[in-house]
Amino acid sequence: MTTKKEDKSTWAIGGMAMVGVGVGLFFVQSNAILFVASILIGIGLGLVIAPIISRTKE
Repeated sequence: MTTKKEDKSTWAIGGMAMVGVGVGLFFVQSNAILFVASILIGIGLGLVIAPIISRTKE
């Protein structure tokens, strides 16, 4: 069993949220809803990737 210090799968959620913010900055001037949507898509992708990363550690 991995400890919290060894498990880096939670970083996927934060990392993908930051990617979503970065992508959303391109859309913020045209439409604010696209900015929020890109953040939510980034968080969703992070939530999908996190279990895959934690599964490969075992």
